[in-house]
Amino acid sequence: MSVYDLKTPSFPELTGLGLKLSAGMLGNPLLQSLLAPRLLRDAGITRFRTLAFDEDPSFTPIHGFEDQPLDFVGGIIDPIAEFTSSLKADFPCTRSGVMAYVHAYQRGESDPVEVASKIVNAVDKNNAEPQSMNIFIAMDRKDLMVQAQASKQRIDHGTSLGLFDGVPVAVKDEFDQVPYPTTVGTSFLGKKPAIEDATVVARLRSQGALLVGKANMHEIGINPNGLNVHFGAVRNPYHLDHDAGGSSSGPAAAVALGLVPVAIGADGGGSIRVPAGYCGVLGLKPTFGRVSEHGAAPLCWSVGHAGPIADTVADLVLAYSVVAGRDPRDKRSLVQPQVTVQGWDNADLTGLRIGVFNDWNHHSDGPCSNSCDHMVEQFKGAGARVKAIEIAELDAMRVAHSILILSEMAAAMSAYKKHLKKMGAGVRINLSLARLLRATDYVNAQRMRTRAIKIFNTVFKTVDAIVSPGSATVVPRIPQGFETAGWSAISNELGSMRYVFPANLTGFPAITFPGGYDNNGLPLGIHAMASPWQETLLFRLASAAEAVVERRNGVRFSVL
Repeated sequence: MSVYDLKTPSFPELTGLGLKLSAGMLGNPLLQSLLAPRLLRDAGITRFRTLAFDEDPSFTPIHGFEDQPLDFVGGIIDPIAEFTSSLKADFPCTRSGVMAYVHAYQRGESDPVEVASKIVNAVDKNNAEPQSMNIFIAMDRKDLMVQAQASKQRIDHGTSLGLFDGVPVAVKDEFDQVPYPTTVGTSFLGKKPAIEDATVVARLRSQGALLVGKANMHEIGINPNGLNVHFGAVRNPYHLDHDAGGSSSGPAAAVALGLVPVAIGADGGGSIRVPAGYCGVLGLKPTFGRVSEHGAAPLCWSVGHAGPIADTVADLVLAYSVVAGRDPRDKRSLVQPQVTVQGWDNADLTGLRIGVFNDWNHHSDGPCSNSCDHMVEQFKGAGARVKAIEIAELDAMRVAHSILILSEMAAAMSAYKKHLKKMGAGVRINLSLARLLRATDYVNAQRMRTRAIKIFNTVFKTVDAIVSPGSATVVPRIPQGFETAGWSAISNELGSMRYVFPANLTGFPAITFPGGYDNNGLPLGIHAMASPWQETLLFRLASAAEAVVERRNGVRFSVL
């Protein structure tokens, strides 16, 4: 008998007036107390409270690295130099990637000022459309042009700061970036401009990146969709009536649209990987602590990760090379081995052991599971060995992750209770659920994290990576009536998170990359997870997939 136990909780899909009424009822202490037993039961929390734990809690999923190399003989590893040395003379500059910008600038075919102007024009034109993509919360045109002119001058004088010099990058509005405020997708936070960049932003700026603006996101990042009642829904570039995913919706859509080859997102429960999969691009959630969280909004301390979103594997690897590594201002980042990307482009998977849990993978829409099955066959053709695996207690892991992220977000927002009614109704419903949780729930969720890490460590003794669909659901339509209240579809959202939440709970690295398209031409993502500090292994899988998946374009702007 299979150990697969992941449940599909049943919650009503709400929007418009029904959503507003539900949020109001849950905000009323008396009505909330009457509704609480059913809500806790439907969410699986009542059942979770009956579990017994012998484990000590793991309040953060920090991993050791005894078997990982600290440096090469003769010097410290330089991941950017590793990436550069891997580039061949015939390296393809497709899909307007970072190297396409580098070559265009070197040949005088374009320059950063021209690129910045085209981005501004494209965004302004799109914002005037009836179905605006709503990619950016803020774009300071003056600041962008000052950056572009400085970059052009460096390139003209042969003093470029690096491969990113003059290359446009979008940053989720969860990270501090001068001269912008950080709103985290709300209407009440971020009333003053940031006084310094977040570490991920500072590292990109130090390489000359053209920081375009603050990209849109789901309000406080609490749901994996692109709906924001304050700044508009981020629409899917492959079909404007469909969702871009979230919460890093703006960054993923900006990459898919060709406005930028790279963006920075944040991932507490799939918030990089879900929108990357929905938008047909790549997203990496690194090992917990691999990328500094300094300067990120404090939302979900024990499950949150910063990471890159990109259009190609090469761009993802380069961005990771720049932003990853120790940061004295984030103690969680200090316990990590040296960053290396050696062999990232080795698409020969000979001997690599791929784990597949079929009961889990097939608990999804047909196009999602079929795409994953096909990709596994492609990996076998590239030399990988496929091994059937089982992962116990996935449902308890799901509930534990939900308890952690909801509790931490509710704590983060507790100082802003007077602004609660300014939030979208869907956000308020999630925060109301969080307030039904107990301190013992939170501690036991951390004990479940300890157990989950042990379970996955055991699995990774027999396989090198676990491959699954990127989402259990095809890209959903944007519902009517979201503009005034938002959207609550918790059952669907848990489906979009079905394969991604374990990596947040355990802190293991995971990636989503393109796996094809459904019959409506909407992207299908593939997800892979590895043991701590094995990001390069994930890049290899993505490289093997990139070699066999024919990419299509949705709406796409030409800025280069």
